[in-house]
Amino acid sequence: MLHINKLKIKIMSRNKFKLIFAFIAASLLIITACVKDVTVTLTDNKEVTKKVSFSKDLVPLFVANCAISGCHVAEKQVPDLEKDVAYKSLMNLNLIDVGTPENSTLYKRLTGKITPAMPAGKPTNPSNINNLVLAWIKQGANNN
Repeated sequence: MLHINKLKIKIMSRNKFKLIFAFIAASLLIITACVKDVTVTLTDNKEVTKKVSFSKDLVPLFVANCAISGCHVAEKQVPDLEKDVAYKSLMNLNLIDVGTPENSTLYKRLTGKITPAMPAGKPTNPSNINNLVLAWIKQGANNN
């Protein structure tokens, strides 16, 4: 009987170890899914001089690069950059500084001046998003 109890304890210990190991592995996978390995600040792009529309120019980029599973969607990472709530989320979290656009937290994240740089797991500055965001902020950061 004592031998059977020791065997049960060994089996339970192995199962607990496997469960803990699986939990740690899954946690690391989730954590690293929203991390960018390399930050490159691009400064050679031309300044955007056209009127930037939040809904037409920026929201599609946010949806394609940021509002993806596990990242900037409801109940995950803030800000929520899904189509219908992106503007409100950016403004409510004070990520936009119209007075000094280059000091906006959103712009600093995109350019890698604050780490981790965004968008995580995507190329740096997709579709010239850095300069589009900067131009939009300079133009008053309107919900247009």
